[in-house]
Parts: sequence; structure tokens; C-alpha cells
Amino acid sequence: MIKTITINELTPGMFVHEITEQSGKVKIKSQGRVASEAVVDSLRARGVLKLRIDLSKQFDPRNGTPIPTAVQEAPANTRKAAKTSFASELINAESLYKQGKKIQHTLLQAVEKGLPFDDRIPSEFSHKLVASVERNPDALLCLTRIREKDDYLLEHSLNVAIILANFARFVGMNDDEVQELAYAGFLHDMGKIRIPDDILHKPGRLTDQEMDVMKKHVQFGVEALEEVNLNAALIRTVSEHHERLDGGGYPAGTASNGISHAGRMLAIADMYDALTADRCYKAGMPSQRAFQILISESPHKLDKGLVQQFIKCMGVYPVGSLVLLSNDKLAMVLAQNDSPLTPKVKQFYSTKGGHYITPKDVDLEADTRITIVKAVRASDYKINFNEFFNQSIAP
Repeated sequence: MIKTITINELTPGMFVHEITEQSGKVKIKSQGRVASEAVVDSLRARGVLKLRIDLSKQFDPRNGTPIPTAVQEAPANTRKAAKTSFASELINAESLYKQGKKIQHTLLQAVEKGLPFDDRIPSEFSHKLVASVERNPDALLCLTRIREKDDYLLEHSLNVAIILANFARFVGMNDDEVQELAYAGFLHDMGKIRIPDDILHKPGRLTDQEMDVMKKHVQFGVEALEEVNLNAALIRTVSEHHERLDGGGYPAGTASNGISHAGRMLAIADMYDALTADRCYKAGMPSQRAFQILISESPHKLDKGLVQQFIKCMGVYPVGSLVLLSNDKLAMVLAQNDSPLTPKVKQFYSTKGGHYITPKDVDLEADTRITIVKAVRASDYKINFNEFFNQSIAP
């Protein structure tokens, strides 16, 4: 029951049988339990690249209890939460999304005024968010694509939290780690409320002086979290979302192994959502272009292994994104299939006739007559996708 994995696949609850590949001069030969992300970070810092784990010795990292063999052989991201249909979960997800924006607004007001906030409310919300992702990840993921151009600051952190809950679940983190990473995503950009609007919303390139001001948002956010005594690991994750592996990030210029696993994941999700977001002064780019940028930023700035896993997690055509079909229809991706190129979609617009059509669900894996031509943006066809979604998909 020995399996070879990479360091990026190592998660708490695994038992290291043998180190098979590492860089650096100090060779590690010991076996042992991986009790926390700190152990993973330590092994990564010491140059471990590949290792063998003993599946028969896996355990629950929360209490050290051995996991029965039948569970050990299941994929790391297998969960026992009761699943629900997309349509059913979308009702709850819409309510959660609205609640999340209201909570973000309240938190930002507190930070803007220099007041501490009650962390119980956003913490409880992030638990509800993760529970929704467990029941049906596609519902909340779909809502991350329904953006209001003037609500970027409210929506961005909420979207990053949703994306991170999915990402953490995909790579096999335990429940507590999924929860903490999603919570870090929800809180990561609060310091931006203290950045002057003329810099925060400037459509063009920032000057060096303006960029120095912008960079302060990370420290402002960290200070706000320290005031309410949140745990140090979460604050560290938030502090690292603009750090880069080559040391060229900010605010500390931390490099390589100094950046935590959680911080690396947050950096990827933060960049992805920022690239695909519609702003008042620009349209967001298609996911495929954002993926290309993430790949181009690795391995020098972003963790290459995690970028690859992130793209697998999101899918070639992420849920909620728009695609042009070979039958000249526009469709929204509803769910992934086994093949990343043939998701389930809802077609709703005729590009040939230039008008909306009666929405129709199509499983591209089953209906091989229709294929995806390319990913597109609603702005490419001058259509109001939010209006379509609210009238035709949302309950």
C-alpha cells in the first residue's frame, strides 16, 4: 500500500514511508506522520520533491486516530457530505452570496473607520460557505461569474473564498484546513478600503509612488486581523497573498520556501479572480487566458505544481463561464464531466440570429454532435449575462 507522490500532493494525515527525490545537500531519510501543514512546509523548505507514502498508516490529523483501510484507499478529496443537485443548492447559494456581500460591506466599514470587528459573524459565514461547496460546488462557483462592476471590492474576497474552498477540497485538505483557507480568502483584501479611491480604481498603470501606496493594503489588512486576535497561521496566509517565489512580491519580499503552502494557494486564487473580474473600466478576461498567465508566472513567481492542480480543479471551461458552441449558440457551463472538454452547458443565445433563445441544457459528453469552439465573454456579443442568469437560471 505504498504510493509515490510529489511534495505538492502531500497533506496532513499521511505517513511518509520514504523520501525518493530532493534537492539540496542535506538528505532526509526518516519516516513519520505528517501532522500539519507546518510539516509539509518544513519538508518543502528542506528540498523534498517526491516521496512515498504508506496508505495503510494514514490517520486523522485532528486527533491522530488511524483511518480504516477502506477509507484510506479512497481519493484524498472524497467527502461524505450529503450531496444536492445544482438547482437545489443554487437556492441556498444565492442567499449565501448576498449575505456574504453584506458581511463584506460591514467588515470594510469597520476597517475604514479603524474599528475592530466581531469575527464570529464572518467565521460562521465561511463555515456555511464551505458546507455549500461540500453539497454542490458548482452552485457557488457559478455565482462567482455573475458580477456587478461597481461591487468588485465586495465580490472579490467572497469569490476568492469560494474558489479556495473548492481548491482546498480538490487537493485533499482536511475539513479544518479547508475552512481556514476559505476564511483567509474571505478576509484577505480588507485593507484595500484604506487605499484612496483614485488609486484603488485607477484604470491605467499606477505610478511608482501610487504603487507604494497600493502595497500598503496588505499591512492594513494584517493590522485589522491582529486587532481581533485571529490565529497567527491565518494572518500569515493573508500577509502572503502578494508574495512571489522569486522574492519580487510584497510587502516583505519573502521568497521561495519562506511562503507557506496556504499563502501560495491564496496567491493563485487571488490572481485568477482579479484577472477574470469585470471592472467599471475593463471587462474580465476569459478563464483560458487567465490560466495562461498563471502558467507563465510559474515556477518563478507562482508554485507550478499548485497552478497545475488549480487548473485541473477549475476545469478547462470553469463552471459559470461562457462558451461558443459549434451550433452557433452561446452557453453557460453548468458542471464538469469526466472529459474536461465536454462539460454540461445551458445554451441561451443565438449568435447567428443575434437574439436570446429558450434556455436548453446540453450534456456535451452525451451529445457528440455539438462541441465547444472557444471560451467567450458576454461583452464580446454585447449581451447582459447577469440579466439572463437572474431570469432563466436563478430561482
